[in-house]
Amino acid sequence: MALSKQDDTANVVLPGEEHKDGLPCLTPPVQSKTSTGRTLNEKEMEKLTGDQTLVSDFKQMKLEKEAQKNWDLFYKRNTTNFFKDRHWTSREFEELKVCLEFEAQKLVLLEAGCGVGNCIFPLLEEDLNIFVYACDFSPRAVEFVKQHSLYCAERCSAFQCDLTKDDLRGNVPVGCVDVATLIFVLSAIHPDKMQQALDNIYRVLKPGGIILFRDYGLYDHAMMRFKAGNKLGENFYVRQDGTRSYFFSKELLADLFRGAGFESVTNEYVLRETVNKKEGLCVPRVFLQSKFRRPDQLQGS
Repeated sequence: MALSKQDDTANVVLPGEEHKDGLPCLTPPVQSKTSTGRTLNEKEMEKLTGDQTLVSDFKQMKLEKEAQKNWDLFYKRNTTNFFKDRHWTSREFEELKVCLEFEAQKLVLLEAGCGVGNCIFPLLEEDLNIFVYACDFSPRAVEFVKQHSLYCAERCSAFQCDLTKDDLRGNVPVGCVDVATLIFVLSAIHPDKMQQALDNIYRVLKPGGIILFRDYGLYDHAMMRFKAGNKLGENFYVRQDGTRSYFFSKELLADLFRGAGFESVTNEYVLRETVNKKEGLCVPRVFLQSKFRRPDQLQGS
């Protein structure tokens, strides 16, 4: 999944979701990991509590019905040029490099919500001993993945999939996946359907398999920038192009994964502050970076 072009300044220097149209003169961001999220100042709290008007039910139903079309239009407009490749994933998630320690062991990876391949192709380029199943909501995004010079059927299988209703087992063997990634993906799914997506991934993970998660955290700069008229529900907003974004608390995220049968390994906020001294602009980013594990014992299919 990706962000809308209209939301450019809300998405500056986003780790794992960086695009090429960022603000100028940004100093290197300071990052910290913490068990507590961002605290709002009085002005921010007033803004948030004052914005209680929700988008109409009719428009919300229309957005849900046209969700795939809106993502496909996003990739039609931006092709493969919107985000930079995610070279940080193997640094942040050591599970992606386990195959380097054991040469005979091939890692089977599922990237749920692969977009145009900004995560998988840096991994394949590192020549890791991996096989990647890659799926996305947008058929156009999947075609861009298949057209990439590094794509080959011996190392990667890309397919279109709605994680909330299309059974992954139609393309991925049951219990074969060592590691699944959900990187800026779950936030784009309607909150009522997030559980279905996690149940779907659970079925193809090996017992002991891991989900690597990174997404928007509560009170992220992008959330605070939404104007009145964009709110769909609690912590859930729509962008100008019709794509949507949810902002997670770590408690809600833990409950979602627990409901799907996962165990929490790590679940923490990543706070980043990027400063544009020339413009006097401070961009406080909040993400959740987490790992959840399917228990060793089989708990049904």
